[in-house]
Amino acid sequence: MKYYIIAGEASGDLHASNLMKSLKKKDTNPEFRFWGGDLMADVAGIQPVKHYKELAFMGFLEVAKNLRTILKNIKFCKEDIKTHRPDVLILVDYPGFNLRIAAFAKSLGIKIIYYISPQLWAWKEGRVEKIKNYVDEMLVILPFEKDFYRKHEVDAHFVGHPLLDAISDLKPIDSEKFKKENGLNSKDIIALLPGSREQEVAKMLEIMLSVRPFFKDYQFVIAGAPSLPKSFYERYVDENVHFVSNKTYDLLRSSKAALVTSGTATLETALLNIPEVVCYRSSRISYEIGKRVVKNIKYISLVNLIMDEEIVTELIQNDLNTENLVKELNAILVGEARQKMLDDFGFLRQKLGGRGASDHAANIIING
Repeated sequence: MKYYIIAGEASGDLHASNLMKSLKKKDTNPEFRFWGGDLMADVAGIQPVKHYKELAFMGFLEVAKNLRTILKNIKFCKEDIKTHRPDVLILVDYPGFNLRIAAFAKSLGIKIIYYISPQLWAWKEGRVEKIKNYVDEMLVILPFEKDFYRKHEVDAHFVGHPLLDAISDLKPIDSEKFKKENGLNSKDIIALLPGSREQEVAKMLEIMLSVRPFFKDYQFVIAGAPSLPKSFYERYVDENVHFVSNKTYDLLRSSKAALVTSGTATLETALLNIPEVVCYRSSRISYEIGKRVVKNIKYISLVNLIMDEEIVTELIQNDLNTENLVKELNAILVGEARQKMLDDFGFLRQKLGGRGASDHAANIIING
């Protein structure tokens, strides 16, 4: 079967690559053409049509500034699909782009699978009509999304969360060995996950590292984003602030706690059983616009959204300051609050279901 897959972000590259592995197990002669990243390329043995690094424009201002490039990419994608005529088009999140492509592919009679739902339950709920009109199978990975779509008369399949598979496959780690191999000292680690875009990372690291004087018995280690060069992080590194790249899971598993910018990383950290404080700060304009378009959402982190209660503290905008970070970080390093969070992470894993999300999704794609 000929598969055309579009993933526009790093997390999409991860989940799509695991889906491709499952498709290869179940389809004796798969042909892949894709927009994505290095993980997908490793599975397919070919390079992407477009790398997600060329596509990942986040935030209202950034999208507006790059609108011409985005429209050019949409036009190119349509022409590419028309030329290659896949049997199935698999869209991975990335709604602003993918829903436009879905409408076009539907006109060509191509079967359309949407794997990993856009966050329509948070904003732009009207896009559900496009899902109803253009998508043949909706595969969701968060348990509450099935009910959301049912409310809109869309029969979505809950396949489980693919992060459970990725994390379950990890081999046990020797934390002391990890420290030695990466030039770290023997102190306990507080991991810093500041995001993936240059402006965001600079903003988040400034506030995250402001807590250093209050935690002299710990070392801080920055999880470098693949999209940024090592040289970008050098200004932040000193005798007690270190940097590792492309080793985020190993870093987290070797850490005592973490400060995490909101996004998929909040869920990854929880599933790896590392207590965390969720951090978020954007430009005032983007935040004010966001408040007006996001509705009926009490939390920003996936952990709290899935559990429907605040089990990890979220420090947002003005609440994200040194005093609050010190207070919340102290609470999760030792004591009852730390243990409660770890217990809640166990309930989170139960709620997400067992392993096998990628296999489940591949079965539906191949067999209908």
